[in-house]
Amino acid sequence: MGVEVLGLWLPNPAIRFNRPPFLHLSPPTRASLVTPASLSSPPPTIQIVGGKSTPSWQGSGNDVCGGGGEETDWYDFETDLYHWTKPLRPVQWYPGHIAKTEKELKEQLKLMDVVIEVRDARIPLSTTHPQMDAWLGNRKRILVLNREDMISKADRNAWATYFARQGIKVVLSNGQLGMGTMKLSRFAKSLAASVNVKRREKGLLPRPVRAGIVGYPNVGKSSLINRLLKRRMCPAAPRPGVTRELRWVRFGNDLELLDSPGIIPMRISDQSAAIKLAICDDIGERSYDVTDVAAILVQILTKLPTVGAKALNNRYKMDADDFCGKIFVQKLSVHLFNGDTHQAAFRILSDFRKGKFGWAALERPPR
Repeated sequence: MGVEVLGLWLPNPAIRFNRPPFLHLSPPTRASLVTPASLSSPPPTIQIVGGKSTPSWQGSGNDVCGGGGEETDWYDFETDLYHWTKPLRPVQWYPGHIAKTEKELKEQLKLMDVVIEVRDARIPLSTTHPQMDAWLGNRKRILVLNREDMISKADRNAWATYFARQGIKVVLSNGQLGMGTMKLSRFAKSLAASVNVKRREKGLLPRPVRAGIVGYPNVGKSSLINRLLKRRMCPAAPRPGVTRELRWVRFGNDLELLDSPGIIPMRISDQSAAIKLAICDDIGERSYDVTDVAAILVQILTKLPTVGAKALNNRYKMDADDFCGKIFVQKLSVHLFNGDTHQAAFRILSDFRKGKFGWAALERPPR
């Protein structure tokens, strides 16, 4: 049976349903979670999708609190994340240079023989621009999952298999150490080899292959180019917004690369994706509340089987049994930072980005 609260029927915690593991669906709409009460009919029962315990989103107010750290499937994870982010201030970030870059990039795409799209291996779905397919059309594309060293072997295999089934050429890379860069260079030259074949048929001299490197901010585009060139030709730093203009650079006599600033939608409608961007430092820090994002990260980590509450306990030498993100951040601020919650939140985010809890992806391929 349902429980009526202020005219809305909330689900009974005793009712439980399961979903197959790793099922990736869009978050449920509000209409699917609550049903208006009717005076002429008995109180309806609401179906809980994907829940294995009392849903954490039944909490009151704007508290960012989770509902237990037991192992869960990825459908549950995405559903909980949707509800955790719902009461928060929307994360939006669109610096002025991005609008100019987007316009220029569309023009430069016409000159490219192959496009190299770089994504963050921890969140491959959240770091793809919704209009990218429309911009590229039938142009040849190579997908690079950068920071492959920041996810587990199981995550790497899962994503490689997923994209291979779609016929997409994928390169797993580490832009900091240069892993995967030579494979990327070979892929780009082989895909664009037909360009010079056609030029020879027309009696024209061959020219270098033109490859554009595109993607979200701070996913490692410039670092990847620097590793390919084996020298620092493009400015790179571990924060979004460093590259602010398009720049062509030559790689030997056979390849020209276009380094571009990160492009991001003017408005991010999927706030679950926006929170992941904030957690992975792929969006400007001014666009989000550090404390809220760290609180959600705590709840995510307690749900991931490869991390769990034990990793938090070991790292900070304090109890995380309540699995409420905000409470944990507050306790950590008292424990280490004299009550400064901002510093506590920043430490949690920084530790995750440095792999202090172990390497783990925040997304798994949909099925």
